[in-house]
Order: sequence, then C-alpha cells, then structure tokens
Amino acid sequence: MRILIKNGRVIDPANNIDRVTNVYIAGGRIEAVADQLAGFTAEQEIDAAGQLVCPGLVDLSARLREPGLEHKGTIASETRAAAAAGVTSLVMPPDTDPVIDTPAVAKLIRKTARDAGYCHVYSVGAATQRLGGEHISEMGALKAAGCVGVGNALTPIKNPLVMKRVMEYAATFDLTLFLFSEDPSLRHNGCVHEGAISTRLGLPGIPEAAETVAVARNLALVADTGVRAHFSQISTAKALQMIARAQYDGLPVSIDVAAHQLFLTDMDIGEFDSQCHVRPPLRNQRDMQGLREGLRRGSVNAVCSDHQPHEADAKLHPFRETAPGISALETLLPLILRLAEEARMELIDAIARVTLTPARIIGIEAGTLSPGASADVIVIDPEHYWKVAPENLLSHGHNTPFRNWDMKGRVNHTLLAGDLVFSRT
Repeated sequence: MRILIKNGRVIDPANNIDRVTNVYIAGGRIEAVADQLAGFTAEQEIDAAGQLVCPGLVDLSARLREPGLEHKGTIASETRAAAAAGVTSLVMPPDTDPVIDTPAVAKLIRKTARDAGYCHVYSVGAATQRLGGEHISEMGALKAAGCVGVGNALTPIKNPLVMKRVMEYAATFDLTLFLFSEDPSLRHNGCVHEGAISTRLGLPGIPEAAETVAVARNLALVADTGVRAHFSQISTAKALQMIARAQYDGLPVSIDVAAHQLFLTDMDIGEFDSQCHVRPPLRNQRDMQGLREGLRRGSVNAVCSDHQPHEADAKLHPFRETAPGISALETLLPLILRLAEEARMELIDAIARVTLTPARIIGIEAGTLSPGASADVIVIDPEHYWKVAPENLLSHGHNTPFRNWDMKGRVNHTLLAGDLVFSRT
C-alpha cells in the first residue's frame, strides 16, 4: 500500500531530520521524507498534524516469556503490546525454556513472531550450552539461524578462561557479545542495593562492587580478545565511568541502561514494594544522576525496557522471595519523552537512544527513515496524558512500579514494513 503520513513533526536521528514534513511509503519501504513528492498517489493518508513521526523503537532487551513461561506472556501478547508502545524491533535474551542454544529454538521464535505479525523479534543466542557457563554453544549455527548476538543472560560465566574462549569464539563469527555484569560471589543472596535502605529494611544488599568487579574483568578480556561487546543494563555510575573510559580508549564496547534505572532509586522501595524488585537492583540517587549524565553525554548508547512480565502471584511473596522484573514495554516511550525534558536533552538525541543506536549495536536495518529502509514508523501524540493502570496495558504482565503514574505521550499509529499493525483511531 502507498501511504502518506502528512504534516507531522518528523524526527529521524539517522538523517538529522527534525522538522514538520511528510513521509511517503510504498511497497513496505520509505519512499521519501519531503514536503512534496512528484507523481506519488497515496492509497491511505494519515494526518499527523501536531504529532511526532519517528522510526519504530528498537528495544535491546525484552523477555516475551515464550517458549516456556506462557502463563506470564506469549510472543503474540507481548509483541501486540510492543506495537501499541511503538516498539517495532526487539531483542529476546536467551533464557527461555528451552534455552536459545540451538538453531531450532531460534527459528521457532522467529516463526512464531512472524505469524503474530506485530513486531520484528530478534534473538540473542546462548553463549554457553543451556547457559551452564561451561561448554561453548555452536555460535556459527546460531548466527546462521538469525541470532544477532550471543550472551549468557543473567547467568554468570564464573570461569574467566571460559569467558575468554567465549569472547574469542564470538569474535571469530563477528557476533556481538551481550554482557550482564554481576559478580555472583559479591551478589551472594542480595536483592536490593547495599546501603542505608537495605540496612533499614533488613534486606540483604548487592554492593556496587558486584557490578564494577565484573565490568573490570570483562573489559580486561575484551581488550585481550577484541570482541565486540555490549554491556547490558548497567546500573551504577562507577561502572558507567569505567566503560566510558574504555570507549574513549577505542575498545569496541557499547552500553544500554534500563529505562526504570533513570527514574527510580532504592528509596522507591518504600515499605517493601515488590514492584521495585529488579535485577540489577535500583541504585541510589547518585547512580541515577550519573546514568542520566552518561546518557546526555552519549556514553550510554541505548535505553532498553528490560521487559519482564509476571503473573500477579509472582509479586505477592515477601520482598526477597518475589520474582524480579518489570513489565516495561508500554512505559518505554513516555519515559524517554519525559527524560528529554528532565535531563535537558534534545528530543532527537533521546529518540536516537531507542532507534538508531540500538539498531546499529545489533546490526539490523531499523531505526531510520532513510529512503529504501523498511517502513517501520510510529506516530506519537506527545501531549496525550494517560495513567499507568491494568486497564491501559496490553501486556499480560501488570507488574510495574510506575502504576498510577501519569504518563505523557502515546502512540496512535504503528506501521511495520508498511503495514498498519496498531491504530487507536
């Protein structure tokens, strides 16, 4: 279908576009971004006056719970929520059941997502078999099956020699290695940030060093192997400084931060609010401000949702026994819009952190409105206020510390390869 999105404020970081103009779409691809296009006859028009028109969001970490945990969510339910949230491409970590350590599982996920038709779904293959941290997976076969990188999800690879071999093998196949940096011995049985709040609540803490020690080890091995490494869900200002220095020194490393780490601290746990039980834990005010500053400077390359939907019962136990994680797809965009205001960022730079740069990290054709690119486009009403409440969420998981928050900014239309997969009108 030939589609014209007209009169919107088009923001395309890839081409440094931020102005009111039109987007022309034909054959599922971007035809042009221009005030006029001679000879173009639209079969459908979307009037975006007073709205933002952007590339679809690219989320580097979203657990869809299928296969294995379909009572928490399915690929169909969560990608439908993604489409409503403006996310057109997302990356699944490998800790499904079965683990994404064979081409068969990766292909199954791709087929199921394609059948659902709401969102492009990419997989990170397991770096080690069954995420056991001992035997390296068949990375070449996983890449051939469509995996955009490899990683061990939240399961640490304790043996530095195994980690070094993983990096060498990933570098051989030109795969991005996703690193969740947490020293298991220092984490021990902690569930919140180690500090005054953990002491007051009597909860076992996870020190800053649990992250910084793991980051230091991983950076040393990256320098030794030359692997392209992506540090996922960094939570401390100190770890960010260490990786930013490595970026400055020329190491091939990138960083993402979960959106909730940019708005919440351990103070928000209050009286044992299990909705704030996340991993890595919410840190202190200094860390939150440090992450925001890193985002503003460009050290933080991407912001992800770290979407982890849970059934209600998973959050009803004593705090340390509850399942960590937030249902976060549908709050990603409004938090980014809010961050642009609060962190004194240009809107085009904030949008880049959820479109262009995450797409580049995983090497996919997304996050751009360049002519010829896939027409993954969203139309946003930036002035629409809505409340985070179960009736306003499409995800199966309603576990969010942002419940009852008033959010500003809502997606009205989502196009995936030129097909209108979500519309509020």
